[in-house]
Amino acid sequence: MTTFATKTTTDTKIVLGSNQYGKAEVRLVKITRDTDRHQIEDLNVTSQLHGDFLAAHIDGDNAHVVATDTQKNTVYGLAKDGVGSPEEFLARLGQHFTGEFDWVSGGRWAAEQYFWDRIQDHDHAFSRNKSEVRTAVLEIRNGETSVLAGIQDLTVLKSTASEFRGFPRDKYTTLQETDDRILATDVTARWRYNSETIEASGLDFNAVYASVRELLLAGFSATHSYALQQTMFEMGKAVLEAHPEIEEIKFSLPNKHHFLVDLTPFGQDNPNEVFFAADRPYGLIEATITREGVPANHPIWENTPGFC
Repeated sequence: MTTFATKTTTDTKIVLGSNQYGKAEVRLVKITRDTDRHQIEDLNVTSQLHGDFLAAHIDGDNAHVVATDTQKNTVYGLAKDGVGSPEEFLARLGQHFTGEFDWVSGGRWAAEQYFWDRIQDHDHAFSRNKSEVRTAVLEIRNGETSVLAGIQDLTVLKSTASEFRGFPRDKYTTLQETDDRILATDVTARWRYNSETIEASGLDFNAVYASVRELLLAGFSATHSYALQQTMFEMGKAVLEAHPEIEEIKFSLPNKHHFLVDLTPFGQDNPNEVFFAADRPYGLIEATITREGVPANHPIWENTPGFC
């Protein structure tokens, strides 16, 4: 985003720094009715524009301000012709705004997709699937298009094959070592596609998402875990090995602690069967799994909260 200078105050120039604006969280539900068996697409879309908006900030001149209401209406208007994958839909939004308005040099478009299941395979009755949310972010900056895809709130648990021991101890350490514990987390992961793949187009984003989801689940379940950090690395490694079009993947994994309940006051033993599920405080494990030589801190991560 461009930085602009304004008038001088004493010896210091007061400038307008990086800026963007748009319409956040546009709720879009698209029903496809071309057959008796309907399809439902449910997205939450945010549009933010970059460009020459100096006069709006400094002088209150709105000649270049594409109204946020216009951005909202554009989401609905483009949806009439179909949604497709979230990544493809965001690309259409980006192409529209940068092509329609000369002073819009780029922007950032994001979406969350919510899933619905058919009720008993009914043609037009659905129930909301709350197991996960699919995410996508598309950014156009200096003529380059970057794409993040992701998954969040995918809750997973394994009841054994997880250990935690060998950690340092001091006078504040009360946690006991264990070679058999519950491991549970809410998976939030985002992966960045390389620019060459995006420019070449033709990538089936829906197929890649489905594959990455299965690889994450397989990595979590198949890895004998010595720590959530190690499990997370194996999950990310599996994704990068299977998908050369993905440059890096970032994780934010809360450790959803399950503590063994002491039943001895009741005259009962508890061989790893009854647990207290604590919601807070929780361990928070975050990391980037990347390919060697890939530059760190790609600009698209700058305003993607919750990731290291």
